[in-house]
Amino acid sequence: MRVLTIIPTYNEIESLPITLGRLREANPEVDVLVVDDGSPDGTGAWADERSAADAKVNVLHRAEKNGLGGAYLAGFAWGLERGFDVLVEMDADGSHQPEQLPRLLDAIHGADLVIGSRRVPGGKMVNWPPHRKFISMCGSLYPRIMLGLDLTDITAGYRAYRAQVLREMDLGAVQSKGYGFQVDMTFRTARLGKRIVEVPITFVEREFGESKMSGGIITEAVTNVTKWGLQARWEKLRQLVSGR
Repeated sequence: MRVLTIIPTYNEIESLPITLGRLREANPEVDVLVVDDGSPDGTGAWADERSAADAKVNVLHRAEKNGLGGAYLAGFAWGLERGFDVLVEMDADGSHQPEQLPRLLDAIHGADLVIGSRRVPGGKMVNWPPHRKFISMCGSLYPRIMLGLDLTDITAGYRAYRAQVLREMDLGAVQSKGYGFQVDMTFRTARLGKRIVEVPITFVEREFGESKMSGGIITEAVTNVTKWGLQARWEKLRQLVSGR
């Protein structure tokens, strides 16, 4: 099973060397793709140097910062073209523990999408203040209700996809760029009838750099989730009416 871990970066010069070092030590058989959005702090240049010294590390440069979703979609395309069997999403800031990646890879043998969850038994959040936990909880609860997804951590970004699932999706139709990208992809996977499994992880607040979360990203996510939920309900209603 060929595994590619995709790590999007923008100004992660402090965090990426640590995260990548831990990932390569804990999972030496896994390939890595750093997708850098033209980081002005030199993250992309550092990744190039590491790639030159390590055949398992690859770098994809994008001209400008264009959202988390766009970075992952570019990474998916890169990995699918090269025949990887499993594509993993991982943050560069250390919030996703590279040492816990085997949990996701073990579970992917019986699933199409594995989500590293902070909210299933055994999962936890470290160094998060109560208000951040509350916002995160609401961020998963609302799409869970609107989209009818029986999952505890829909917005989680530590996840593994079977390549075949991504090939069956119309990835060109995915327009979510920020916070809502994970919800969008989860919903699309569920609507394909694929099996989604959650495994517990420890989510740790970043030690270096700044969060990319913003009010605009949250607004985009809420707007899209509402739209998707209403569209799904309308489609179901039309099917019921036409079936009579």
